[in-house]
Parts: sequence; C-alpha cells; structure tokens
Amino acid sequence: MRRLRLYARIARLGVIVAVGLLFASGLKLQSLLRLRPSPALRQRLCCWFLARLAAALPFEVRLTGSRPDLPMLWLANHLSWTDIPLLGTLQPMTFLAKSEVRQWPLLGWLAAEAGTLFIRRGSGDSGALNQQLTAELQHGRALLIFPEGTTTNGTALRTFHSRLLACAIETGTPIQPVAVRYLRGGQIDPIAPFIGDDDLLSHLFRLLATDVAVVEIKLLQPIDSHGMDRNRLARHCHNAIAEALYGSAAPTCAAA
Repeated sequence: MRRLRLYARIARLGVIVAVGLLFASGLKLQSLLRLRPSPALRQRLCCWFLARLAAALPFEVRLTGSRPDLPMLWLANHLSWTDIPLLGTLQPMTFLAKSEVRQWPLLGWLAAEAGTLFIRRGSGDSGALNQQLTAELQHGRALLIFPEGTTTNGTALRTFHSRLLACAIETGTPIQPVAVRYLRGGQIDPIAPFIGDDDLLSHLFRLLATDVAVVEIKLLQPIDSHGMDRNRLARHCHNAIAEALYGSAAPTCAAA
C-alpha cells in the first residue's frame, strides 16, 4: 500500500511538472519572439503552478495571520526547497534563491523562467543584487527572500543577512515576516529539512514516501521599514520570527 501511494504521488507530481514545463516553454517562446511577457503575468502563472505543486506534496498546511493587501518584502526562515511552493501559493511574488537552484534538473529551469532572482554566495555583487531587488519593489511586486542565506534543521534561527533588507529601506516597503515550522507527530520534522549534502531527487523521493506532515505558516505583524537602518531592521525581523517559532527563550543568533 505504501509503495502504491508513493507511485501515485510521483505520477501526480510528474503531471504537474509537465504542465509547468509547458507554461515555461510558452513564456520562453514569447521572449524569443520579443513579445516580452510581463513580470506580473509570470508571477500569476508561477503562483498558479506552485499551488498545484504544493498540493501534491505530503503536507497539511496550517496558516495563521492575514495576507497583506499591499506588496511587501516577505522574510521567512528557511528549512527546505518546499518552502517556496508552500509560500508561493499565498500571493504572486518574485523569489530570491541561491545560484545552485538554477542547476537543478527541470525545477531550476522552471524557476528561472518564472522570474526567480539568483544570488551567488561570496560573489561580491551585492550592489547589483540590491538594484534588482529594489527594482522589483519599486514596480509594486511582492518579493520573498530567506535572510538566513541557507537552510536549517528547524532547531534554531541563523543570523539574518541585513544587506538583503536594504531594498525595503530604500523603497519604504513594509516587511512581512513569516515563521515556518514542519512538524511530524508534534515534534520538529527530521525529513522535510533540505540541508547539508542532500540532493534534490533523493530528498524528494524520501519525502513522498512518508506520511503527511504538518506545516505551520505564521504570517506575523508587518514591520515598517521607515527610519530603520538595515542592521536594526534585521534584528527586529529576526526577533519577531524567532519568538513566533520558539517563544521568548529562542535558541537563536543575533542578526549582524
């Protein structure tokens, strides 16, 4: 029975990825024909696709808090590649991902065609990256970043990279902090986190073979970026997410 369930999940996921490839191919063709599909269209199609992808994953989503009416800079703690489809269903938005994602089979190409921005760790191009992030917010498009810069196993919150928040300060964009937690049997889920030397396909098959886990997504009170320097803003956001995840005795590192 468990094997049949796994095969059914794989088949469903395969159909969804195939549909995503069709959409992405259509967008690519429009670009080649110089029709230039709008970023807003890319965001809407991406949101539609991610909603189907998230529904195919073995998670029960428990969402609390209110979705913002205005475009914001979304900040979330980062545990797994699954964070993106789960959060991407909440609102059309642009994502910032590490450059390694671009090399993933199929999903990397899909991410690029959806308008994902990629960051190379240690590349020294923070000025160019900030210009890209600022442009997204200036055009009124919601943007999601993971300020820890990497994934964790969910037991603690890493330092936030404050340079990623400069775009919000420069554009006066509010921050939407988000706390994400994966639970299995009421405890921190050891399977959902995508960390270390794990590869995407191995993690995906391991995840699809398991029972349904719970994902808690907490949309916290928005934070005004006006009058903030980026370090202070990073600490404020860090503290808000840490408290939502762990309470007042949060096992965290202060943001630099």
